[in-house]
Amino acid sequence: MLKKLFQSLRSPLRPPQQHFRTTPEVLNSSQHSLQRGQFSRYAVNIVERLQTAGYQAYLVGGCVRDLMLNIEPKDFDVATSATPEQVRAEFRNARIIGRRFKLVHIHFGREIIEVATFRANHPQDDEEEDSNQSSRNESGRILRDNVYGTLEEDAQRRDFTINALYYDPVTERVLDYANGVHDIRNRLIRLIGDPQQRYKEDPVRMLRAVRFAAKLDFGIEKHSTTPIRPLAPMLRDIPAARLFEEVLKLFLSGYAEPVFEMLVDLELFEPLFPASSKALEYNPTYTHTLISQALINTDLRIKQNKPVTPAFLFAALLWPALPAKVLRLQERGMPPIAAMQEAAHDLIIEQCQRIAIPKRFTLPIREIWDMQERLPRRSGKRADLLLDNSRFRAGYDFLLLREAAGEQTDGLGDWWTEYQDGNDSERRNMIRDLSNKPEGTGPAPRKRRRSPGKRKGSGEASNVAGE
Repeated sequence: MLKKLFQSLRSPLRPPQQHFRTTPEVLNSSQHSLQRGQFSRYAVNIVERLQTAGYQAYLVGGCVRDLMLNIEPKDFDVATSATPEQVRAEFRNARIIGRRFKLVHIHFGREIIEVATFRANHPQDDEEEDSNQSSRNESGRILRDNVYGTLEEDAQRRDFTINALYYDPVTERVLDYANGVHDIRNRLIRLIGDPQQRYKEDPVRMLRAVRFAAKLDFGIEKHSTTPIRPLAPMLRDIPAARLFEEVLKLFLSGYAEPVFEMLVDLELFEPLFPASSKALEYNPTYTHTLISQALINTDLRIKQNKPVTPAFLFAALLWPALPAKVLRLQERGMPPIAAMQEAAHDLIIEQCQRIAIPKRFTLPIREIWDMQERLPRRSGKRADLLLDNSRFRAGYDFLLLREAAGEQTDGLGDWWTEYQDGNDSERRNMIRDLSNKPEGTGPAPRKRRRSPGKRKGSGEASNVAGE
């Protein structure tokens, strides 16, 4: 993935504005592979009804792009000249949503088709700006985006060339204003317009560039890459709730591991996970290995259509930052479990300032971490009580993940693997054998193997708290 990215940086360049046309290239049905039957019949019906009512309407964006790449789209979006109110008047099952960016959702059972009115570019600094329709902050970030415009203006204000393709299922033509078909064929992510300005308008576009590059296995064109590192700190100004949704898209779509590599390389990881970024700087081998292995496991589960949870994901992303906090508290005389609990609380509070992780996930995160302190304590009835704990499986999988990253736990993972598989008599013997061995304490990694060996189960962590 990174090799493809770096290759794209050496690709032939053209100035940012030269790839946008005021008159689109029109591809008829013999010049592209799309067929109307590939699209949602509900989305096609919406386009037809809006056109019959006298409005312009097209299927647009990701569904057109993905079908050109023989990828099944996750959703189908429509762009139209009709205002949200006019769309709602045409469809009884329509609902207007959003304030920053007003849209219409049209419901067909469980399927929702999103309909957006053509947008125009925002007024320049010296032009009068209606705060009810359009507003920016002092850095240029768009706070409200309800300036309606023409089809050409809508194409120009879209983020990437590959997302500015419009398909008309009635005539079966594709309208290409930004050489998007060319960039799809050359597997390039390219911003429309001046990249620095476009990133300042919405810094989340930097994350979207990474997400599309990872998902599609595309490179990022040089003009679109160059401003990212200097502008990466602007992500700190994005609302934490919005970043939570963006991070889920980044890491829970089946290509989390290459996303992580690109975020680190483009210096976008630090604004999202500042404490983990610091751990990556001070303990790079262990931190990188643990996070990468967790993401590889996550990608594998998604490919196998197995459930995943953000709780396990965030537990892994944040864990490398936890031991140092625990150690500082223990040096003050705090017992291990109490130190773990307080350090976990503080770390999650800090992280939620950047990414608003909901409580329904922060509680399982803390339970997974707490289990790491309890798993070494197996004497008496403790082992059976832990085995019956609803978080045991997630805690056990997390222990295997730590060991796969190189932590030395004195064979703790193998012990628990054997204990789960043993009968009652074998389990009692294993507990008796512990009386001659001191129990391990503390979550901090001790000695690390230079090249962690593959262990049974280490690549198959459930990634589901309580599974």
